[in-house]
Amino acid sequence: MNIRPLRLAFLELFVFSVPILSGCAARQETDQQQVSTYEEEFNDPFEETNRKIFNFNQLVDRNVLVPVAKTYRTALPDPVRDSFRDFLNNLREPLVFVNDSLQGQFDRAAKTVGRFVVNSTVGIGGLVDVAGRWGIPYHEEDLGLTLGAWGVPEGPYIVVPVLGPSSPRDLGGQVVEGFGDPFNRLAGNYNLIWVPFLRGAVSGIDQRSRFIETLADIERTSLDYYATIRSLYRQRRAALIRHEREENLPPKPGFSYLDSPSVPATAVNMAARPAIVPQSVNVSEVPR
Repeated sequence: MNIRPLRLAFLELFVFSVPILSGCAARQETDQQQVSTYEEEFNDPFEETNRKIFNFNQLVDRNVLVPVAKTYRTALPDPVRDSFRDFLNNLREPLVFVNDSLQGQFDRAAKTVGRFVVNSTVGIGGLVDVAGRWGIPYHEEDLGLTLGAWGVPEGPYIVVPVLGPSSPRDLGGQVVEGFGDPFNRLAGNYNLIWVPFLRGAVSGIDQRSRFIETLADIERTSLDYYATIRSLYRQRRAALIRHEREENLPPKPGFSYLDSPSVPATAVNMAARPAIVPQSVNVSEVPR
């Protein structure tokens, strides 16, 4: 038996298979690197649990929050709901002032003091946003944003039951603010422990009523609604840390914080693009 052709066949097979196998290995390594980058970019190690909580939140939202928010919007005219929002915003002004100061944003802090004084007096306790009409708009600020401005990492993405998307940094800041809020402490001094809960409930319902169509559009046009909301949350928080103009921010995907001014349609369309990986919403491209 002549084994020479057989040896040549094996040699040729080896010569041709080495680059193929090498290419497969390189591609596998590249895929692994992409998966690693994908996971690092999302920073969502608890995704399986987060998705379960997210589905629970969606169930609560569809069956409780949205019907209540629609009733709230139908029962109360726009001026009344605007007064509620202005009043709730005014209650947050002391916390906004503290966070402005902690970030060294003394110009913003001075405007916050001016807003609080004007709205608490001329604005009938904050029921009318007189300062906003005078060209000093409300701006969102909280301890989570302050920690972010100081360079504290946000940590892994988490979904909180009912409240929605968050992170250890933001959730921790929210808890600390809840205890440090002067109006919550004042209510506690008079044994009115139900006041902070009522305040949070009204705030959540009011906020949900303002984003019913926005979130519905995003859910309808998203291949993965969970991933879109996760992306929106991180983009919004990052934009707030950079002090982007409020009207240019991506839409708010959760109910952890008070409402902000209305969101332009352009931002909604950009945020609602279907995606498996986070879609970048360049807030600088949104028309001012």
